[in-house]
Amino acid sequence: MTLTERTALIREQFARLYGGEPTLWVQAPGRVDLMGSHTDYNQGYVLTMTIDRNTLIAAQPRQHRQVAIGSMNVEGNLSFSLDDLRCDPALPWTNFVKGVAAILQAAGYALHGFNGLIHSTIPFSSGLSSSAALEVASAMLFKTLGGWPMDPVQMALLCQKAENEFVGVNCGILDQYTSAVGQANHAVLLDCRHLTSEAMSIHPDLQVVICDTRARRELTGCEYSERRAQCEEAADYLAQCHAGVKTLRDVSLEQLAVCAPDLPEVSVKRARFIIEENQRVLALAKVLPGGDAGQIGRLCAESFAGARDLYEISVPAMETMMDAMLSGPGVIGARQAGAGFGGCMVAFVRRNSVPNFVQHVQAAYHAATQIESRVYPVSAAPGAGVVTFSG
Repeated sequence: MTLTERTALIREQFARLYGGEPTLWVQAPGRVDLMGSHTDYNQGYVLTMTIDRNTLIAAQPRQHRQVAIGSMNVEGNLSFSLDDLRCDPALPWTNFVKGVAAILQAAGYALHGFNGLIHSTIPFSSGLSSSAALEVASAMLFKTLGGWPMDPVQMALLCQKAENEFVGVNCGILDQYTSAVGQANHAVLLDCRHLTSEAMSIHPDLQVVICDTRARRELTGCEYSERRAQCEEAADYLAQCHAGVKTLRDVSLEQLAVCAPDLPEVSVKRARFIIEENQRVLALAKVLPGGDAGQIGRLCAESFAGARDLYEISVPAMETMMDAMLSGPGVIGARQAGAGFGGCMVAFVRRNSVPNFVQHVQAAYHAATQIESRVYPVSAAPGAGVVTFSG
């Protein structure tokens, strides 16, 4: 679907819901982590990239502090007052919008009501940050309607706070930061402690390809929170052994080895994965611009093995998809994406082999699982902003 076709459908539905035309459009992209699973909440590093799939909100302002919001992706429309922001268990997707509104107001920003319609091309529950894109797009909409300044990093932090405190998912900063700050045609090397980033080029012969297992993920489940707690417990103990340790970002493998005999085996496994994954992020950032196929393949393989054996976030569907990707024509490297437990995976593929790679992975995965996977190339897109139409 072209952007023209997409916006025409949105305008048609908007007119049915509210009458008239939307006067403001905002967007926020999804993202894929090229390297760096679960390193963000350990204040480590992530090599991340926006993708050319996004969440659009078409809106028209209202004079009163009422918000009417609908979605073309999921059923249900909701009207609520900005003076009465409570979680709605019946329409959980609306809590991402409400949560952003609640956190912005608590931070002192004056909000205005609107009629809004959401349309997203980011697959849900797949590890590509559909929820963060909705949060960031909502923040961009409130910012534009209110006419107040806000830099992208501050926006990302407030959206993360909305997900932590209002929605109830104790996520790190990765998703919101990437959606707000990402750059077209570049990956982003993110320092999650200092909230700084560096744009990284990707060799022109390489294509990033998303391979969706279509095994649903639910980050509100206990596994994600359990992994985070295990990392924090390990860091707390290591801080007693080594001066200057605040998180696992500060720990070397040598320091971990000194304390390992006194730590539970599971804590050692989790810590080792995070320490090694941080090293892999920095290593991939060095070789990705030059397209070193051998190094890219090795780093991806080590990341997936660590995610499976040390962090234990793999599921059978991911391993089956990994086999399909690694046997595909033109593949250079493949690994997990997002938090694991299903969802999407990512491959680096030689650009001239992409069509054959896509066809092979879909056929191989279907033969093994009887599931129709979604496999598609993605490009780095601009971060969140107002959408303007020429002509």
